Amino acid sequence: RQFWGWLNAVFNKVDYERIQAVGPDRAASEWLLRCGALVRYQGSQKWQQDYNGLPTGPLGKYKIEAINATESCIMYRGFDYLDGLEHVTEIKLQKCIYIQDQCLQRLSETKTLQKSLLQLKIISCGNVTDKGVIALHRLTNLEYLYLSDLPGIRQKETTVNILQQALPNLELELDLE
Repeated sequence: RQFWGWLNAVFNKVDYERIQAVGPDRAASEWLLRCGALVRYQGSQKWQQDYNGLPTGPLGKYKIEAINATESCIMYRGFDYLDGLEHVTEIKLQKCIYIQDQCLQRLSETKTLQKSLLQLKIISCGNVTDKGVIALHRLTNLEYLYLSDLPGIRQKETTVNILQQALPNLELELDLE
């Protein structure tokens, strides 16, 4: 188990020179696919899942529109890759063992995502608590938030009230015990 944790930390190490060389969308695509997540580009219906099949072409041609991180090993350490993404409208975090409050806080502080992110689903991420969900209030354009199977959420009503006050246009769907 320690070996996998170490390997996943290596996969999440941010290569700032790579971001400069190939642009934020390509570098983030490489990071996400390396960690087992999927990406979908603007104008495409197909999810990209094969690292070796990443599209080539002029830099900046392929813009990430959606991220599906189901069962991926993305962790806080790699979240700097999200900084330059300007077109991401939806993110799904499902069964991500390394996602915790700090990750959601970082996600909500990412200026480009504050503008572009419309839909967020957080499902079966056991390290997420009320604190992390409340931090999402900075995602001012968020239209839809789905929260399911999050045992760390202990003050559901308080958390929901805080989010709804901060984001009055947010459609909040809950499947929490």
